Amino acid sequence: MIRSLLFVVSLLVPSITFGADPFARATLENSDGIVPGQQLLVDVDIYVPDFFTSPPQFPLFDLQNALVTLPAERSQNLTETIDGVQYTGIRKTYAVVPQVSGNFTLPEFSVEFGYSSAGQQGKASVIVPSVSFTVEGSANDKQQQVTFAATNLTLEQTFDRDAKSLKVGDALIRTITITAQNTQAMMIPPLEVGTASGLRQYEKSPAIEDGIELGRDTASRRTETYEYTADKEGSFVIPPISYTWFDVANRQTKTASLPSIAITVTAASSSGTAIKPVLDGTPQQPPHINRQKIAIAIAMVLAFAAFLWIGAKIFPALKTRIDSAKERRHASYGYRLRQLRQTIKDGSEMEVYSAVLDWSRTLGYRTLMDWLRDAPEGVRSEIDTLSQKLFKPAGGTFDRKKLAASIDFRKVDYFERKTGLPPLNP
Repeated sequence: MIRSLLFVVSLLVPSITFGADPFARATLENSDGIVPGQQLLVDVDIYVPDFFTSPPQFPLFDLQNALVTLPAERSQNLTETIDGVQYTGIRKTYAVVPQVSGNFTLPEFSVEFGYSSAGQQGKASVIVPSVSFTVEGSANDKQQQVTFAATNLTLEQTFDRDAKSLKVGDALIRTITITAQNTQAMMIPPLEVGTASGLRQYEKSPAIEDGIELGRDTASRRTETYEYTADKEGSFVIPPISYTWFDVANRQTKTASLPSIAITVTAASSSGTAIKPVLDGTPQQPPHINRQKIAIAIAMVLAFAAFLWIGAKIFPALKTRIDSAKERRHASYGYRLRQLRQTIKDGSEMEVYSAVLDWSRTLGYRTLMDWLRDAPEGVRSEIDTLSQKLFKPAGGTFDRKKLAASIDFRKVDYFERKTGLPPLNP
């Protein structure tokens, strides 16, 4: 009977402990019907039983025949109750673009973070489980050409002037934009614009941009710029453009196009462009004046070299003293306090929380909780409101002005450290 009871207790205790442990999930978004070149989103959720004290550190990893990136979009806060335990979570989304058909498996990886549970703070890590997906096509056909897959793609061009009113020597600037959704700008392939016979053609480095607002949606954009010039009169043609892409929404290959452009170049105006001839009767500088100018130039060069030589001897020591004074100023109590107050007034909520945490450590406290025990009620309440807002679904808006005004409630020597040890020689 006693052995049976002990067995039951041994089963119950681990389940309670496991229920209060952090855990991770990985979920695929729209994983059906993936084709090469199409962006696949992987949501990674990290959960802790109370709240985070430092955000999860999501790593990048390699996946053969695919590009894996971590877009810069803001993390999403989550909450969930499991077996009566309320969990706080943070979601980050990875973007995976397979380049060939076949089966893919995202490997397991570790995510580190800090969290608080039952009044205890610490560091932890969880293993994100692997997920798999299939890209349409033959799994053995590794030479299959990579396509570009997206939705709502548009191809547009503009010119900085009328292409039919150019003169010899003028430059025509052509700007082409490719805008698409459900992709990243770095994945948009370059254009094949061809060449215009009889014109000089120059290409500038492309510009890429993500997060472009299109109504309630966002898109990515690639911008290419070309410059055309003509050395002679005549009529010229910039060839048309065809741009092939795969429409994920309609599951079909499409082609975006731009028409050919006719260019007319006329003779340049001759007024004001002729070179003034040099007449034989033009007054020339006397030889001794030229020698004086050369001597003055040599003297200036020598003086400048002497200045550089003296500066090489003096400036390093002066710079060292200036840098040392700057470091002492930045380490001063007043300077750090001003920086902290500025962060509280203007920084994001997570930046304010990190700055207060660093401030408590600077004052010699081991943890933020130790520092808050010595803080006035006003400071404790504002930090508690900020923590609730960041790491729990509930919570209001903390008073930035009140926190900035009351944060300097105690001045402690930087070299003083609070410990739980008694004095060495009481």
